[in-house]
Amino acid sequence: MERKDFLFELGTEELPPKALKRLRDALRDEIVKGVEAAELAFEFAQAYATPRRLAVLLRGLQTQQADREIERRGPAKQAAFDADGKPTKALEGFARSCGVTPDELIEIETPKGVWMGYRLQQPGKPATELLPEIVSTALDRLPIPKRMRWGARDAAFVRPVHWVVMLLGENVVPATILEHEADRATHGHRFHAPQALTLQQPDDYVRVLREQGFVEPDFDLRSAQIAEQVQAKAAEVDAHAVIDGDLLDEVTALNEWPRAIMGSFDAAFLEVPPECLISAMKGHQKYFHVVDSDGKLLNRFITIANIDSKNPDAVRDGNERVIRPRLADARFFWDQDRKQPLEDFLPRLKTVVFQQKLGTLMDKVDRLENLTVKIGRLLGEDTALCERAAHLSKCDLMTEMVGEFPELQGIMGRYYALAQGENPKVVQALDDQYKPRFAGDSLPADGISQALAIADKLDTIAGIYGIGEAPTGDKDPYGLRRAALGALRIIIENELDLDLVELVEAALKQHDAVDYTDALREEIVDFMYSRLRAWYLEQGATPEQFEAVRAVPSRKPIQFARRMDAVRRFSTLEGAEALAAANKRIGNILKKAERVPDSVDESRFEADEERQLWQAFMQLKPQVDAAIEAGDFVAAMEQLATLRPVVDAFFDHVMVNAEDPALRANRLALLAQIKAAFDQIADLSKLSA
Repeated sequence: MERKDFLFELGTEELPPKALKRLRDALRDEIVKGVEAAELAFEFAQAYATPRRLAVLLRGLQTQQADREIERRGPAKQAAFDADGKPTKALEGFARSCGVTPDELIEIETPKGVWMGYRLQQPGKPATELLPEIVSTALDRLPIPKRMRWGARDAAFVRPVHWVVMLLGENVVPATILEHEADRATHGHRFHAPQALTLQQPDDYVRVLREQGFVEPDFDLRSAQIAEQVQAKAAEVDAHAVIDGDLLDEVTALNEWPRAIMGSFDAAFLEVPPECLISAMKGHQKYFHVVDSDGKLLNRFITIANIDSKNPDAVRDGNERVIRPRLADARFFWDQDRKQPLEDFLPRLKTVVFQQKLGTLMDKVDRLENLTVKIGRLLGEDTALCERAAHLSKCDLMTEMVGEFPELQGIMGRYYALAQGENPKVVQALDDQYKPRFAGDSLPADGISQALAIADKLDTIAGIYGIGEAPTGDKDPYGLRRAALGALRIIIENELDLDLVELVEAALKQHDAVDYTDALREEIVDFMYSRLRAWYLEQGATPEQFEAVRAVPSRKPIQFARRMDAVRRFSTLEGAEALAAANKRIGNILKKAERVPDSVDESRFEADEERQLWQAFMQLKPQVDAAIEAGDFVAAMEQLATLRPVVDAFFDHVMVNAEDPALRANRLALLAQIKAAFDQIADLSKLSA
């Protein structure tokens, strides 16, 4: 079967930079799905993306579908002919639908009997007939929230389309995509190579764009070039550029032919907190900031120009002129905000709605004061400092600086509190309350910070969940999933002895708009624990291990974590699989039992194996109970794992469901006691297939 390379390129106005990688990957994946569904084989797919194009190159695409034999099944043979052996109407109708006469049909033997049927050879379609529909469908399925129309066209896409390239080998694939006829002409850099560039075959694509078009079409390679250029520029002044991954992606999506240029600003601006200057440079201008060997911000920045300028000094001067007023604004906000104590911003919180049913930000602060003090007391912290931290926690939201740079919430609270001489623990808590802000972020280390961070997250979860706005599908506008995982990570990784059920109940009862019930409390607790699943899987746990632990209710997250450690350790032991299977067997037996006694009567033992199992269990039970009481679930599980030989012997030689009711009941009681011991840690039956 002949194979040729296939290229599709869609040329557009500048695409949304923050969505470019997602659009690139989605287009590749959808086209691959389409060709696979059409049963067209290919070697591999490569996606390309620049601000003005999306492209997919399929290497070695099959140019025509293989012929296929299609089998259609009609009525059963016994229903296909009447008593005289003549075709019934059902058979005649089926034959007509196949375009043949009844005598041209065949018999098809199946395990359920003989059926009448028809086989025909369907010739494969050429790829040129299939690709236009595949590409159009792929474009329709791209994750574009809102499509636009342009001019008098009916076509809709995320940005206006200017050209379409579709090549299969040396030939253009006849197609109309988004009201544009497919061609072999692409376009290079808007200024360096504005003329059309002709592609003779798909393999020319990357070479022509690079050599003639001043375009690097490979997003990942372009990103690497930018990072290398940025660090090289920083090295010129013996410094280091800080490259944020999200900013790098955005800058890569804004440039086709990137060139790094270093600029500077007045060193006097360095009196402003560095986070403010960095936010101004990153957020407004997409600059990379530069630090010295100690990590201290320098009065330098690196910008990426989408042009190989003949006069880079002019580009530098222009960027320096643009950033100066941005930094001046930041200094103005810094000076203005410090003219009054942080607490003076508190009354303004009454004017900002946190959530329509849950009141204002001031209402939230009142709740935080109570909940933070409660948690702080449980952690043995100074409750006055806990209350003070909660009291000031949202004040910086009303400052000029955070109003301009919302991402600085908490950070500016820390700076302003430090400037007015607040207790260092309160100062740190104002910043730490939002941690972890992202995956891999550090966690609050101080008790007061931990108390406020947990309280803030639980208050939001309880309130939003309580008014019926729980996350659904991929929609989580209030970030409850992130808040839940964040709160649990703070508790678990800092080994805080906190009762989650108690805290959720306290958070719920503070909301006047929420009708408290135990069922609602348990629903929220279950929701929070469910957020640990992905976190543990990332750490190497299996879904079965997680479900085994989750099956046993846990009030304290630290105990949940320790039980997870125990189950993961148990799973590595020799015989763990057999013991898990036995545990599952015990569970199934007990489910079928009508009644299970609470106690075991040793005098009713008949077999040596049941006596040995009971003796072994009773011998280690005090040690298991002591380990569980101490929270050492690993030790408890290791002790219980030693029962495997006697459990195996019991099932090999003892009939649990004996005919004697008393004997049967006693054996059920024995198994129930053993299962109850395991169930204090996890439901091991979940580990057995």
